[in-house]
Amino acid sequence: MDYFELIKARHSTRTFTPQPVEKVKLDAILDAANQAPSAGNVQGYEIFLVRKQEQKAALAKAALEQSFMAQAPVVLVFCANPARSSRRYGQRGVRLYSVQDATIACTFAMLAATELGLATVWIGAFDDDAVRQAIHISDALLPVAMLPIGYAGEHPEPTGRRKLEDLVREL
Repeated sequence: MDYFELIKARHSTRTFTPQPVEKVKLDAILDAANQAPSAGNVQGYEIFLVRKQEQKAALAKAALEQSFMAQAPVVLVFCANPARSSRRYGQRGVRLYSVQDATIACTFAMLAATELGLATVWIGAFDDDAVRQAIHISDALLPVAMLPIGYAGEHPEPTGRRKLEDLVREL
């Protein structure tokens, strides 16, 4: 698919079929995330792959009761690893670069999933501590985004976007 077609084809999907995500597709998604640019190529993030129903349900609860998340065969949890970024960039790595790195990796995974005919939805509303508890990670990592992945059980209409004249400020 052409890149511009790809970004227009991506839509947030909140209904998933029970069909599992094939290993080859999941590996391609994870490889795409691994190819994402990062500050100084430090890759100041970690990705947690969740398939167990109990953990997906706990993540859905942590995400302010977004129960549809538990339907997805796979949920990827992208966490900033501030310590990894701080080694090279100090406090800016802690506050910003590790979060940016996790965000970019999630975006690459989301677009790769779309290219492979899968559906996703970016989850950013959640309780950090509840996410940590659900996937058993330390307080040293900061959950940044969760990405449920699966086959679409719905095909939502595209949402409206701001006009470029309203969005872009030429200086």
